[in-house]
Amino acid sequence: MVDEALYARPMSDTAAPSGLPFMKMHGLGNDFVVIDARVAVAEITASLARALADRHRGVGFDQLAVISPDDEADLALRFFNADGSPSAACGNATRCIARHEMDVSGKTEMTLKTERGLLKARDMGTGLTSVNMGQPQMDWREIPLTEAMETDHLPIDGDPVATGMGNPHCTFFVEDAEAVDLAARGAEMEHHPLFPERTNVQFCHVIGPDHLRMRVWERGTGITLASGSSSCAVAVAAARRGLTGRKVRLTLDGGEIEVEWREDGVWMTGPSAHVFSGVLTDAFLRSLT
Repeated sequence: MVDEALYARPMSDTAAPSGLPFMKMHGLGNDFVVIDARVAVAEITASLARALADRHRGVGFDQLAVISPDDEADLALRFFNADGSPSAACGNATRCIARHEMDVSGKTEMTLKTERGLLKARDMGTGLTSVNMGQPQMDWREIPLTEAMETDHLPIDGDPVATGMGNPHCTFFVEDAEAVDLAARGAEMEHHPLFPERTNVQFCHVIGPDHLRMRVWERGTGITLASGSSSCAVAVAAARRGLTGRKVRLTLDGGEIEVEWREDGVWMTGPSAHVFSGVLTDAFLRSLT
């Protein structure tokens, strides 16, 4: 028989350690550490982000999200990539945090401020959450690119599309996304000279008029199982090319997400998960100084 009391015992009789509380969340396997600066006082630096991102010596994540209070919105969000660099947008993290906040507050709608602007989120029921990621950026200056050009056909081998969703994206339409050497091609394209701020990279093939298969390399992180902003960029790119309509289902390595490009912006709908909450110890934090 299993001694259930054994699993109910704490690991030690000592008091809970002081330190920095955090939450671990994921959207389709695209995982995040979330620090709520409304209740936890800490300086969030690039070195802290890199240390937390280490899956052997830290917690491990694709992106770090920091929640702050805001006068214009229900909350404000800042994002860091795994290499410590900042990111203006992170669709899956935004959706995960919106879901958590709506569960806590009982709200069915809320507004979140990011560098992308004010983003609306809605509870869609059955565990799904929608976020309006704003209008896509299709002008070369906004994405940005290094020089003036049409962004629906870049002068790069493979004929990709460039799209901005608050962060830059480069989308390749291929015969078979699963056959692409994502590690090699993603790393190469992230640093292409046409993208002065680096770029997220997607490889996608069309399954049907409303269904796409996508794999993604995220700048500053590498291969991820999913990406919300990349899903939005790919949906926009496919519609611009006439490959699909403006509402599509995307199959990613981590699961499926739905994206609809509407008049008021690009809406992303999918599941989310709050996996666990924890505390970064004072010893760990001191080791970074």
